[in-house]
Amino acid sequence: MTNTTQPDAEEGPQVRPFSEWLIQQARGRAHDDLSKGMHQLIAAVQETGKGGKLVLTVDVKPLKGNTDALEVSAKVTAKAPEYDPPASIFFVDDAGNLTRNDPRQMSLPLRDVADRRDESASSRGA
Repeated sequence: MTNTTQPDAEEGPQVRPFSEWLIQQARGRAHDDLSKGMHQLIAAVQETGKGGKLVLTVDVKPLKGNTDALEVSAKVTAKAPEYDPPASIFFVDDAGNLTRNDPRQMSLPLRDVADRRDESASSRGA
């Protein structure tokens, strides 16, 4: 692996590490936004089990036609994974309406039964 910070006659001029520029850009705001965005993205990916994306967009343009002075801006965009919306199961009746009970399934004659455990405990003197 070559060190890009050291000048090399064959490779041309010394290349400044991007991380140095990033820390200086807008007084470190882009660097902070990336750090916070990465932290939030990791938490969202772990919570949802889905992937997300963190994007750094750097715009570079000459300052009023002078190519020796450049206006450089950096924008951080996070696309956190989204939760799947909760779903419910419904059945379609003969009229085309949604219903929670399957209209083609017989229903059982169920009834509520009183809990007699409390009565048994009090009659034994507990």
